[in-house]
Amino acid sequence: MKIRLNTITFILGFLILNSLVVKSQDLDALLEKEAKPLTTYATATFKSTRIVNGHSIERMKKKQLEFRVSHRFGELNSGSYNFWGLDQGTIHLALEYGLTDWLEVGIGRSTYEKTVDGYAKASILRQSSGAKNMPIHLSYLSSTEIIGYNTNQAMNDNFSSRMSFIQQILIARKFNESLSLQLTPTFIHRNLVPTEVENNDLFACGIGGRYKLSKRISFNFEYYYVYRANASSLPTTYYNPLSVGIDIETGGHVFQIMLTNSQAMREGGFIGKTTGDWANSGIRLGFNISRVFSFSKH
Repeated sequence: MKIRLNTITFILGFLILNSLVVKSQDLDALLEKEAKPLTTYATATFKSTRIVNGHSIERMKKKQLEFRVSHRFGELNSGSYNFWGLDQGTIHLALEYGLTDWLEVGIGRSTYEKTVDGYAKASILRQSSGAKNMPIHLSYLSSTEIIGYNTNQAMNDNFSSRMSFIQQILIARKFNESLSLQLTPTFIHRNLVPTEVENNDLFACGIGGRYKLSKRISFNFEYYYVYRANASSLPTTYYNPLSVGIDIETGGHVFQIMLTNSQAMREGGFIGKTTGDWANSGIRLGFNISRVFSFSKH
């Protein structure tokens, strides 16, 4: 009787242990099936929607509004009479709004040529790792600019002569927590140009970057190479825009201070009409200030 009881106890123990092993295997399989790989997206590639003058791949999130004030002083080589450029100034005001998490629109007004501009910027690809691996950010920007300044009779007679159209592809990568770089191929069509020897179409390619110096401060640079087939025959000497600056994040504000050879703060101006020469101290002190407002309940 004792032997039979031990046998029964052994059999019951074996069955219980086997049941636990099977259930453990089933649980592991279920967890493995449910635990899908995660996708991690790169964030804060740049601290602002601008690198310096030009757009970055950053945009406003859905229902966020940014109010931006940009200012450029006069050229340093204007001398003591103009207090080395500080007596002069050009201003650009802008409102930028996130319609969705991937689409931003904006409008602006500049004292430079009394220009009004509007744009849309769409995010096409986002840099990510994990389940979805994407090595770059990719955005597309389309902008229209209208010159309000009465420069000649042709603009007075034909409104479309005041218009320019800008198309840009923004390609960026955040390499690590400190370094981000961006390439910006650009096409500009101007309905009217000042002289017959200037082309209505301009092709340019920008390169810009950000290097994080501390938690809230970064160094930024930006350069656009502008291709001009007949540059030697132009009555005005134009230079490629080069800008360097510092980003300072202060809560809801991003303060950017920079040195640039460009007076304009929109693509149709600083890419095509920069007349300042770094080699001749034709550089300007400037700053951007932005404030973000959220209209989301969350």
